[in-house]
Amino acid sequence: MAAPRIAVAGGGLAGLAAALDLTGAGCEVHLFERSRLLGGRATSFEIDGHTVDNGQHVYLACCTEFTGFVERAGMADALYLQDRFDVTVYSHGVRSELRAANLPAPWHLLASIIAYRHLNFRRKLQLTRALIALSREKAPQGNFAHWLRQHGQGDETLRAFWDPFMVPALNAPLEAMSAAEAAFVIRTAFLGDRGAARFGYSKVPLAQIMEAAARDLASVRRGTAVAAMETYDGGVRLRTADSQDDVFDAIVLALPPRALQRVLGEPNRFGVTDLDKYETSAIVDVHLWHDRGRLDFDFCALLDSPVQWIFQKGDGYLCCSLSAAGALVSTPTGDVVGAMWREVSAALPELRDAQLVRGAVTRNPEGTYNARPGTVRPAARTLDSRVTIAGSWTATGWPDTMESAVRSGREAARALLEQNAWTTKL
Repeated sequence: MAAPRIAVAGGGLAGLAAALDLTGAGCEVHLFERSRLLGGRATSFEIDGHTVDNGQHVYLACCTEFTGFVERAGMADALYLQDRFDVTVYSHGVRSELRAANLPAPWHLLASIIAYRHLNFRRKLQLTRALIALSREKAPQGNFAHWLRQHGQGDETLRAFWDPFMVPALNAPLEAMSAAEAAFVIRTAFLGDRGAARFGYSKVPLAQIMEAAARDLASVRRGTAVAAMETYDGGVRLRTADSQDDVFDAIVLALPPRALQRVLGEPNRFGVTDLDKYETSAIVDVHLWHDRGRLDFDFCALLDSPVQWIFQKGDGYLCCSLSAAGALVSTPTGDVVGAMWREVSAALPELRDAQLVRGAVTRNPEGTYNARPGTVRPAARTLDSRVTIAGSWTATGWPDTMESAVRSGREAARALLEQNAWTTKL
């Protein structure tokens, strides 16, 4: 029997994860990506002779499917992961650390919270009580800001802990954040396993990992968006934006909600609903090259600043990450660079008299897709066994993250293999 011929629409993490698994199962996989770059919201490109990622993408040790994807792509050595959770936090030039102790979870954080300089003793008790409540309350309702207020979290506790850790994690203000999703993040990263919250990131441009994942596919068609699709008795026929038709045995649609809606035409026919009920939240990254060489941290958080996190990407090169940054998407680059350099050079004592050499801004208006309350996120399986859906925004049980993207892609591939009578290696 000939190898099943599968199309994957979308070359982001979700599509690549599906394509990698389907190829490993003996399928002939053809990838269609509207951009010239692979990776979607996790890719790289060149600015002024420097290769930069389109955002500082961080994973945690609990993101096991993402790390497995990188390993299957043959790029395990490209990842850095902390030996233990250890974060530097600056507030108006004052430095403090949050560092996991060699104790079982959740007690591994207790000593660190006690020594944290940015909260007084009463507020540390507030924080500890809220963490205990989150460990016990399985399905908190409403938005997270309201939940935190109900559990005694004052402005200082929000400023010094919840804002710097949760806003970047879910790319939304606390007021717009689902309490249930926030609780999932806290329980998974901080309360279950003392090693789960360790920070990791790629040591190479993300595009290198994505290219490696696509290396063994039958074909990769860049700059080619899938415009429409129809199913028939023999399989699936798709049409690209340049009016080319092709037929396949099945397809994985790894697309954003609105693009998926257009390609399906009639989503209800496939059992898919609510594709118009997602709102986007922007992520902006500011790249700063300065004349002070290497500083004494790998990454740090800033309090009381639009710059939530700073990552040291090289000697004299900092990447500043700003989540929920929709107001800056249309702000001129020079204004953004100037404002963020003032923030960073004022916050970090080592940069007080430093000079900015150059700056750049990367903007992702669709950094994450946030579902409105009551939205039914689609699962991988549809009513047609030849069509499955993938995407970090789908019903994976995780928030819109790289981990969720990989999980969705793997589930979409698994669903195709289980629902169709193909002879494969699995």
